[in-house]
Amino acid sequence: MKALFDVLAPAGEDYALARAIDPDRLPSHIAIIMDGNGRWAKRRRLPRAAGHRAGVTPVRSTVETCARLGLRALTLYAFSVENWKRPRAEVETLWRLLRRYLRGELDLMHRHNIRFTAIGRLHALPDFVREELDSVIRSTAGNKGLQLNLAINYGGRAEIVDAVAALVEDARRGKVIIDEAAISARLYTAGMPDPDLLIRTSGEMRVSNFLLWQIAYAELYVTETLWPDFSRAELLRAILDYQKRDRRFGGLTPGSLVDAPREEGQAERAPGHNVQPNPKRSINVPPDVDPDVESGSVETVGIPSR
Repeated sequence: MKALFDVLAPAGEDYALARAIDPDRLPSHIAIIMDGNGRWAKRRRLPRAAGHRAGVTPVRSTVETCARLGLRALTLYAFSVENWKRPRAEVETLWRLLRRYLRGELDLMHRHNIRFTAIGRLHALPDFVREELDSVIRSTAGNKGLQLNLAINYGGRAEIVDAVAALVEDARRGKVIIDEAAISARLYTAGMPDPDLLIRTSGEMRVSNFLLWQIAYAELYVTETLWPDFSRAELLRAILDYQKRDRRFGGLTPGSLVDAPREEGQAERAPGHNVQPNPKRSINVPPDVDPDVESGSVETVGIPSR
């Protein structure tokens, strides 16, 4: 984390938040649903395009901060398969902003050793968009730091369909073991760690068809902050909140059953006896998230986004 402290003022809020973070318990992979550009613009009586342009600044800050923290991966939800339903003029504005972002941030990617990739149904993108993406992917392919994934023309269900289709095709050519590992190996994110932390801005309590397979055990952090107002401090607060979570992955924390108090009249259990959960005991779990996808319900961000 030294690289982060190098750019923080000792008296500032960001510095205090960074000092509170445990460098040994950082998330390996953060995924972000960047939501709220349209509402940000509407509250200021500005056109939606102004919100998309304003969304570029938090992208830059978030990417640089994750790189300085030494994280392995950051995935940003930029443009969904449902976003084609937006007005044509808005979609074309987003492509122009994406081109400007990629060209303008290439030096930063190299400076911080960032490797850029894109995930989604990229073949369906306009030719000039694919060319811009391919150019940056090739240019940064040798970088060994943060892997920055841009989810563009992406849908979680579409990704699973594509993975299953690839699995079926491979099965036709020979014997294939069908299990979770086989599907994971055919996802767009194959080879990457699953997200440890999923952040969503603008307060919406849903995952909007984003990384449905990969976020099975991700910790969820929802903030009311609209994406253009998402700052480095907000990101650090999300990481601090993540570090307070008890990540059990369906199991129990070591020692949680040791010397557990017994209710009156409860017999002592023999070793190996199955322990039933106490219905009176509260369990810290993430809030429920509506699994239904509302097409086009998420605001697009400064670069092509939801």
